Amino acid sequence: MNLQKTLEEQIKAAIASSYDAQLETVEFQATRKDFEGDITVVVFPILRVVKGNPVVIGEVIGNYLVENVVEVVKFNVVKGFLNLVLSDAYYLQFFNSVSDFSDFGKKEESGDAVMVEYSSPNSNKPLHLGHVRNVLLGYSVAEILKASGKKVYKTQIINDRGIHICKSMLAWKRFGNGETPISSGLKGDKLVGNYYVKFDQEYKKQIQILISEGKTVDEAKAEAPLLLEAQQMLVNWEAGDDETVALWKKMNGWVYEGFDKTYENIGVDFDKLYYESETYLLGKEFVDEGLSSGVFIKKDDGSVWCDLTDEGLDEKIVLRSDGTAVYMTQDIGTAIQRVKDFPDVKGMIYTVANEQEYHFQVLFLILKKLGFDWAQHLYHLSYGMVDLPSGKMKSREGTVVDADDLIDDMVETAKKISEELGKIDDFSEEEKETLYHTIGLGALKYYILKVDPKKRILFNPEESVDFQGNTGPFIQYTYARIQSILRRASATQKVPAADYQLHPKEKEVLKTLQEFPDVIELAAQNYSPALIANYTYELVKEFNSFYQNVSILAADNDLEKNFRIQLAKAVSDVIKSTFLLLGIKVPKRM
Repeated sequence: MNLQKTLEEQIKAAIASSYDAQLETVEFQATRKDFEGDITVVVFPILRVVKGNPVVIGEVIGNYLVENVVEVVKFNVVKGFLNLVLSDAYYLQFFNSVSDFSDFGKKEESGDAVMVEYSSPNSNKPLHLGHVRNVLLGYSVAEILKASGKKVYKTQIINDRGIHICKSMLAWKRFGNGETPISSGLKGDKLVGNYYVKFDQEYKKQIQILISEGKTVDEAKAEAPLLLEAQQMLVNWEAGDDETVALWKKMNGWVYEGFDKTYENIGVDFDKLYYESETYLLGKEFVDEGLSSGVFIKKDDGSVWCDLTDEGLDEKIVLRSDGTAVYMTQDIGTAIQRVKDFPDVKGMIYTVANEQEYHFQVLFLILKKLGFDWAQHLYHLSYGMVDLPSGKMKSREGTVVDADDLIDDMVETAKKISEELGKIDDFSEEEKETLYHTIGLGALKYYILKVDPKKRILFNPEESVDFQGNTGPFIQYTYARIQSILRRASATQKVPAADYQLHPKEKEVLKTLQEFPDVIELAAQNYSPALIANYTYELVKEFNSFYQNVSILAADNDLEKNFRIQLAKAVSDVIKSTFLLLGIKVPKRM
C-alpha cells in the first residue's frame, strides 16, 4: 500500500474516532515551499462532514497520524492546511528500493495498443517550423505513452495528391529545364518546394495581366491559364495518364528522400507510412453502410451528408453529387484501414494544428455513429502555431522557415556559444560537431516541448540556446556536470535507511525524484510533453541547489559521500530518461 493510501485510511479513522463521522475522500496537495512539510492535507473539504475550527480539526488529525503512522514524524497547521513532515527513513527506503533509476517510472507494456499520427506533410515542399512542432509533439507523446505501459505505433499520412502537388509538377515541367536534386545540389523536397513558389509567382503575373485586360480579381484568379493547366493535370492524374503519373512519381520520390533526411536529422521515426494517393478512395464503401443504417442521408442532387445538428454541429458532406470523395470520407476510411492493419489498436491520437479542431470533432463523431468501439478512444492532439519575431510564415510566398535550415542555424548558434564558454578545447573536431548538434537540437526541442501544446509559441532561437534558465542546454549542462562528478568518484553502495540523517537539500531532491512515475502517468493522460519538460527543470533546480549547499566528493565522512554520489547518479539517470521521452540526447561532457 502506498503512503498516500495509508494516510487517507488513517485520516478517515481519526475522523471516525474523534468525531464519530464518516469521511468519504481526503484531498492532498504538495506542501508549499515556504512551509515545512512534505505532503499537505486540505482540511476545508472535511468541514462538510465535521463542523468546527479547521485549525483544531487539523491538529486532531495531525496528532493521530504522528501516533499511528510511523512515517509521519511531525506536523504543522496553517489555516485550513495540515502540513505533514515525513521521516528521513521513509525517503531513504524509497531511494534504496529502486535498483536502477535509469528505468525508474516506466511501466511494462500491457493492454491495448494506440496509434499516434504526426507530421503528415504535403509532398510539394520541405518540412518547416510548423512541422517541427508537430513532429516533436507527436514523437514525444508516443514515447511518453510507451513509458506509461502502452504499446504504440507511430504513423503519418503523406498528402501526395491534389492541386497543390500539381502546381509544383507543372512549374517544374514549364520552368525546370530538367533540373534534378543531383544537378542542383538541393535536397529533393527543397527543389520541389522552389517550384511551388515559382508557380505562385507566375500565377500572380497572369492574374495581373487578366485584370489589366478588364477581368475582375475573382475572374482573373479562376481563369489564369496556369491554374487551368494545373487543374487539368489533376484530372489527368486521377485518370491514370501515364506521362502525368510518371512525373508525379519522379518528383514525389525526390521529396520522400528529402523528408527521410530531415526526419533522421531531427531524430524521429515511424512504424507505418500511409499515402493519400492510396487512401483517398477509402471510406466510400462505408458511405453505403451509413446510408443503409440511417447514419447518412442522400439529398436530391445525389450528394451524401451526415446530420450532426442534434450534437450541436452542422451537416457534413461525405460524398459529392458526382460520387467523388471529400477529405472527411478519406479520413473515415483511413482510420478504419489502420485498425484493419493493426487489430490491437484501440485508440488513435492525431497530432494536427488547432485550425482543424472542428474537422476532428466531426470525424470522431461520425466514426462513433458508424458503430466502431475504438472511436470512443480517439484524440485530437491540437497545438498552437509557431511564430517567429519576423512574423507569420507563408509557403506559397517562400517565407517559411525550412526545418533543415532551422536545425543548421540551431547547431551554429550552439557552436558559437560553446566556443565562447571555452570549455571544449580538448575535444576532437568530431566530438565538437557532435556536441554542437546535441546542444542545438536539444535547445530547439526543449524550447518547443516545454510549452503546453495548446498554446501558441513565439520561437526565439537565441533564447532557446541560453545556458541559464529553463532551457535544454541548462539541463544538459547539469547532466554533464554530474557525469564529471561520477568520473571522479569511486564505486559506492546504497546507504542503510537507519544510518543516515538527510540534509534538507538531499530530502528535496529525493522528494522530486519520487514524483517521476506520477509525472509520466499525468503526461500520458494529458498527452503533454510539457509536464515532462518542466518536471525535469524542477529536478535540475533542486539538484543544483543541493550541489551548491553540500559537498559531494569532499563530504565529511564516507557515509555522506556514498549517499550523495548515489543521489547524483540517480538524478542524472532520471534526466537522461526524461530527455529521451522528449527525443533529446544528453552529452557526457560540455
